[in-house]
Amino acid sequence: MAISGKLTKKLVENLGAGRHGDGGGLYLVVDPSGARRWIVRVVVKGQKNKKGAPLRTDFGLGGADVVTINQARDRALEYRRMAKQGLNPRFNAQRQIPTFEEFAQQVHIDRMPTWKNAKHGQQWINTLRDYAFPKIGRMPLDSIDQPEVMMCLSPIWTEKHETARRLSQRIKTVLDVAKSKGFRSGENPVNSIKDAGALPKVKAKVKHHKAMRWQDVPAFYADLKTLNAMSAHALRFTCLTGSRTSEVLGMRWGEIDFDARLWTCPLERMKTGAEHRVPLTDEMLSIIEPLKALKSEYVFEGQKRHKPLSNMSMLMLLRRMDVQGVTVHGFRSTFRDWASEVANAPREIAEMSLSHRVGSDVERAYARSDLLDKRRVLIEQWSVFVLTQALGGYLEWQQ
Repeated sequence: MAISGKLTKKLVENLGAGRHGDGGGLYLVVDPSGARRWIVRVVVKGQKNKKGAPLRTDFGLGGADVVTINQARDRALEYRRMAKQGLNPRFNAQRQIPTFEEFAQQVHIDRMPTWKNAKHGQQWINTLRDYAFPKIGRMPLDSIDQPEVMMCLSPIWTEKHETARRLSQRIKTVLDVAKSKGFRSGENPVNSIKDAGALPKVKAKVKHHKAMRWQDVPAFYADLKTLNAMSAHALRFTCLTGSRTSEVLGMRWGEIDFDARLWTCPLERMKTGAEHRVPLTDEMLSIIEPLKALKSEYVFEGQKRHKPLSNMSMLMLLRRMDVQGVTVHGFRSTFRDWASEVANAPREIAEMSLSHRVGSDVERAYARSDLLDKRRVLIEQWSVFVLTQALGGYLEWQQ
């Protein structure tokens, strides 16, 4: 027969922040963040605290996400029985340890709100599902050490090094969280493996996005202007701004200040996690202003109403134009090369135009300005260059 108390499963899931009693010294503690955990308060017979009073102590029984209400009641009863016998539960209780897979699934759920998008969250758990769960998924968290982690990493360490590196980070996260909840102790085996150099060093291959030569851009852009497809408008805007594909395709009208000639891409859509301001030139405005008539939520609307173009739309356009060996992302490199070789722009101006991080964390902390005015001059020069097929007449960058 199950032990009963004041709390129900529904209450456990929905009670607000605070300490909620179930009876018999068992409490559900809900943190302001929404995290829920069980504790039991017992008085250990014959033991005194520093002031000579009976030793009354709170013991954690685990998170409510992994310990059910009935399990918590059973453990609370076990703790009270030990305390009545003069046994301190801290040294005598046996806890039920979740398996690696059970706990990893819960860590995944808890972290969902912190990811930029659902795709990244799914990739996080899929990596563990494919390479860790088959090897260590059913093992209790406290029994996983270096040999078990090596079983997961070794088979793919050289063949799929980037995947293996991410796998090690995700295993480490799961084990770190497990330790914080009391299911493990000691050093994280992922750290131990790294410190010991147990896995061979693998030189990462740098993946470059194929870029068009800046000398070829004016002629390409002239061809692009003859097309009236939405993907062509988006590609022209991408080429002129040097922005990332996702930033352009996700652009909403509310992000654009036509009076200030400014597009502000919010931090949640930026790879760097920081808001980025893009100065708009006459040519950029001539691309987007006619699109207002569509009254869509997105500037570059796709085939479905109030939905953006697909990520592949601009690349497919390049293929239809028979532009081979070039990626959309590569236009960022094209702009960067032109900024150095033609405009002689200072490195920080060119890098910030591409929303790249410039300098150390300390330097960025003191750099209050995003150098918008200087970036506007550079981007205006780039627009003029792209629109004209004559390379002469450019002023050197004036510092």
